[in-house]
Amino acid sequence: MKFNMVHFTKPKLVFSAIIIVILVSCKTQKLYLNTVEGQRLEINNTINANPNIEAFIAPYRDRIERDLDSVLAYAVDTYSKSDGELNTAIGNLMADIVLSEGNKIFNKRTGENIDVVILNYGGIRAEIPKGPVSARTAYNVMPFENEIVVAGLKGEKINEAINYLVSRKSANPIAGLNIVVDKDYNLVSAKINNKAIDYNKTYYFATSDYLYNRGDNMTFFQPNEELHEINYKIRNAMIDYFKKTDTINPVIDNRFIVK
Repeated sequence: MKFNMVHFTKPKLVFSAIIIVILVSCKTQKLYLNTVEGQRLEINNTINANPNIEAFIAPYRDRIERDLDSVLAYAVDTYSKSDGELNTAIGNLMADIVLSEGNKIFNKRTGENIDVVILNYGGIRAEIPKGPVSARTAYNVMPFENEIVVAGLKGEKINEAINYLVSRKSANPIAGLNIVVDKDYNLVSAKINNKAIDYNKTYYFATSDYLYNRGDNMTFFQPNEELHEINYKIRNAMIDYFKKTDTINPVIDNRFIVK
């Protein structure tokens, strides 16, 4: 009879004991992943838009569209990366923009100047069409979030950079560097800022963070004498340049030629 009284008058003790047993059991039991199941969810034009969501985002979307399409400059012709053999007007423009716009920040922070810019041919994703130039133009040409970085190179690293450009035989955008090759693509001459290269001097090479990190097999940026991250997107540099330039008229020149 005493046993029954304990059992019914102290149910909390019994419940607590049960919980403890369960917890101990769970801790000692090992769980293993058995199967993973999933299914493909198609996102296409068969999905009906939610009118409430559409109404909510409409003013924001309209504002962004207006900003993207606002005319910043005017292009006198259509510029494509297929227009030249070893340098193109659009590639020269992009490299020159990185040099001019990026150097403002770099010089202010370090007191030094960017000597050379090297970008990649594949990074140009659209042409600049003749007519109005807008922020959308910059997004089309450079849709990536690539930022400008500056590496200090000297000696053999400079040779590696030049040899890479010569071996690729393509219009990788460059600025500050002049390369001449013969018809068999043997190097004839290379200069930085129209002067003979001093291989004991540190030159500042600007590029994208993607290429710096060995994108397109550009391994020559590392190791280096120093690295500067200026937190400035190439696309933003293009937009800033367009804002202050009335007419866009880049040309193919002699920065990389066959002689």
